Amino acid sequence: MSKFAVFGHPVSHSLSPRIHAAFGRQLGIALQYEAIDATPEGFFEALEAFAASGGAGANVTLPLKESAFALSATTTQRARRAGAVNTLARLEGQWLGDNTDGAGLVRDLTGRHQLDLRGRRTLLIGAGGAARGIAPSLLDAGIASLFLVNRTPQRADALADALADPQRVHARHLGDLRELGEFDLVVHATSAGRGGGMPQLPRSLLGMRSVAVDLSYGEAAIPFLAWARAHGAHRVIDGLGMLVEQAAESFALWHGVRPHTDEIYAELHARHAALVTAD
Repeated sequence: MSKFAVFGHPVSHSLSPRIHAAFGRQLGIALQYEAIDATPEGFFEALEAFAASGGAGANVTLPLKESAFALSATTTQRARRAGAVNTLARLEGQWLGDNTDGAGLVRDLTGRHQLDLRGRRTLLIGAGGAARGIAPSLLDAGIASLFLVNRTPQRADALADALADPQRVHARHLGDLRELGEFDLVVHATSAGRGGGMPQLPRSLLGMRSVAVDLSYGEAAIPFLAWARAHGAHRVIDGLGMLVEQAAESFALWHGVRPHTDEIYAELHARHAALVTAD
């Protein structure tokens, strides 16, 4: 039986073991999948121990996605564009790093939620591994512009430079947000919600047509989505669908077949709907 895991810190809340177990049952593939808590300082040793025990693949969540990129012997093009890895596959004794976050997000927004991303003026809050994973895919999906803001401005600048699309990508300071006006799409990609908080944001970012997306799900998504709902967003979307879709992309990399996602999404959404819609 092949062994897989999700690495993060913290990681006990992760739904990935449940999702991959469901995919395995759906397709008749026997697998073992566990959650492994690893700090950035201990990630290398934990990953090596996992490989030594027969680990065939891993998902990587906050705050380890950029570390996973550095530890990968080879990387896919989309991982290199992101500078971050959320999926590892063991090939010939080495780790291949991929990033399925962006594909998962776009598939969820355009498929499940029927959003046309083309031409949207977009704000991305955060510049860490999660933001890096989705930014290239948003650009590929045809958004008109991408404004990047981060608590540490230098990280937003670095991400803008890495995306290499100066006509559409613009790094800004958090303090500049009041001057930027309304956005069609606002994506929250920081981990602030895990502590029950979020960055201070002006209500002028949102209008009647705005869609607000948090890459987190469950309790961690509540602060941002409640703020967006209270300030007039047309729609609010949490990261549960993205989680399921990126997991399906990872599963396909490991097993060569992509599972159907609607059933497991519906099951998880029913369990988390009360939290996601709480004010």
